[in-house]
Amino acid sequence: MNKFVIFTDSACDIYPEVLERWGVGCVSLAFRFDHIDRDFKNEDMPIGEFYRNMRDGHIAKTNAVNAETFRKAFEKVLTEGKDLLYLGFSSGLSATFQQGKLAAEELAEAYPDRKIIAIDTLCASAGEGLLVKLALDKMNAGASLEETVAYVNELIPKLAHWFTVEDLVYLKRGGRVSPAVALVGGMLQIKPVMHVDDEGHLTKVGTVRGRKASLAALADKLIETAEDPANGTFFISHGDCAEDAQTLCDMIVARGGNKVEIITHVGTVIGAHSGPGTMALFFVAKQR
Repeated sequence: MNKFVIFTDSACDIYPEVLERWGVGCVSLAFRFDHIDRDFKNEDMPIGEFYRNMRDGHIAKTNAVNAETFRKAFEKVLTEGKDLLYLGFSSGLSATFQQGKLAAEELAEAYPDRKIIAIDTLCASAGEGLLVKLALDKMNAGASLEETVAYVNELIPKLAHWFTVEDLVYLKRGGRVSPAVALVGGMLQIKPVMHVDDEGHLTKVGTVRGRKASLAALADKLIETAEDPANGTFFISHGDCAEDAQTLCDMIVARGGNKVEIITHVGTVIGAHSGPGTMALFFVAKQR
């Protein structure tokens, strides 16, 4: 059995040092601020500085990485005689996966003795990260590449993403809510409760009034829909609001849920569109 390596991209919002410890490869996506004349990779700017720029009113824009960047990263694995599994950022939100898939297809022709598989996770942020971790656990338990691929494909329709935002202005910029909804929502402290649907798109499923109620709604969704609320693996990502992330953790435990395994920042790719104060919860559910 050939050893294989799991690869992902920085939209998974797992810290680079954690991915390195896991032995997972990662291609970094890029972003740019309106007041700085250069592109940044995800690791080029501390995440606190990124969110300070956003709070100061600067606008961040993101770019999908090109296929050549993926090709160079993937080829290092293949030349070591290893197979590769790429778990990519949802095609419903970005062109990133298509570029990774294109690189994988080109390399498959150049390295016919190697197996190179690219999977559209239909996931984002630490939802993508959770899928990577579960795939890694499967691999480390002795599963083959084919067995791990089958496992990942079974998980994708059940990988729940639930999130809320503090300020609707960022969703307004991305066309997720209308200017009128953003204005009224800001005045009345209306918070959307959203998720990533079966096609990997962001979808609003409800609203609540006030920040605490929005966090409680996320905790309730986990208890109501998770496959195993008491023992499952749960990840949280947040837009530079660590105290609220801990509050959400406490709410989950108070409702009989398991402790959250990983709390991480919403990274630059997702954060550019959701803004400071975003709170997202990820777990395996009966269905998304």
